[in-house]
Amino acid sequence: MSEEFTSGTVKKFLYVNRRAPHGSNYAQEGLEVALIGAAFEQDVAMAYLDDGVFQLKSGQDTGKIGTKNFSATYRALGDYDVKRVYVERESLERRGLSQEDLMPLVYKDEDDDWEEKPLIHVVSAEEMRRIIDESDVILNF
Repeated sequence: MSEEFTSGTVKKFLYVNRRAPHGSNYAQEGLEVALIGAAFEQDVAMAYLDDGVFQLKSGQDTGKIGTKNFSATYRALGDYDVKRVYVERESLERRGLSQEDLMPLVYKDEDDDWEEKPLIHVVSAEEMRRIIDESDVILNF
């Protein structure tokens, strides 16, 4: 058994996404693995840097490139109790994007009368480094 289950301490898992959503399987597989981890009650957070920020862009249409559009799956994150989705501000800016260009992902906060709250937190590169440093397990996609 893993140390997480035998020691009684919960490890913080951070899924780091740096690649564009299409052209490889990394983005879709990263999302699926994070959802599987969350289904097994891992403490899951997601981080989006570099071209990975395009994974969360709203209005994706893959019809012309002939690949599956899995972007609707991101809406399931809140259902799996994933409440921390971090996007690096500098990566957004370098790609001409802002938080308004991203999908409006939310979760329902059971501790606050099921109020919908945003999943996406835009953070500085410095804050992202801190988040990465404080994570116990980092999986890169």
